[in-house]
Amino acid sequence: MEIQVPSSIVSVVWLQEHLEASNLIILNATIQKAVSNNDFDTISTQIPHARFFDLKHKFSDASGEFPNTFPSEKQFTTEAQKLGINKDSCLVIYDEKGIYSSARVWWMFKAFGHKNVAVLDGGFPAWKYAGFKVEPKKATENIVLGNFKACYNPKYMRFFDDIVEAVKSKSHVVIDARSESRFKGLEPEPRQGLRSGNIPDSINLPYTSLLANGCLKTSTELKAIFTDIVSADNAIIFSCGSGITACILALGAEISGYENISVYDGSWTEWGSLIKE
Repeated sequence: MEIQVPSSIVSVVWLQEHLEASNLIILNATIQKAVSNNDFDTISTQIPHARFFDLKHKFSDASGEFPNTFPSEKQFTTEAQKLGINKDSCLVIYDEKGIYSSARVWWMFKAFGHKNVAVLDGGFPAWKYAGFKVEPKKATENIVLGNFKACYNPKYMRFFDDIVEAVKSKSHVVIDARSESRFKGLEPEPRQGLRSGNIPDSINLPYTSLLANGCLKTSTELKAIFTDIVSADNAIIFSCGSGITACILALGAEISGYENISVYDGSWTEWGSLIKE
């Protein structure tokens, strides 16, 4: 039986109930947190049938000057097909931190025209806490090539020139997902040599304020958070350190009914490197 995700976020109970659906593909999109001083957590198990989505290497433009650079249609199509992803696949994205890099992958698939995709609320920690079955991690081998075809929709992503124009014309509200102390320049950026600060006239909304115990807050709580700082009529660009946690804000905003939203791909790493103040 083929399935469709009911929304952009699904619970571990929903995933457990649909684990054997014929078109379901589960993607583990875990990356190391940029602000972590520890070695990457080595977790030896995964949700059954999960396939590793290599965001840092296979699904980012490795030739880009800045981390996590948005890939081309061709690259995304090729790598998604290698994971066995089809045009009619139902994709559930999770990571091992709760909700961190999974939202970036959800946003990328949306940007490339795939609508049947959702983030797993609470990620792998929530799955394990629920006591659901896990299996040893294994290489994604002998996968039948999928027929996925990326079709890029430019409304989802914004790049350096777009932000320069948005700041100049004040056409968009820029909302930054970094911590308050990083946003205000009270602590150094985790990337060596990157200056502190923020994009002119931007608003700070730490991505952690949207989460409770690793899961997204309720839709009512999320809507209250967003309506307190920005109108649904505004055009919004989400930013962060390198385009990862900005997508958590995009997820929360979409669930809250916001439609005119986009993500700044290079985020502060690019802006802070190219604009010297």
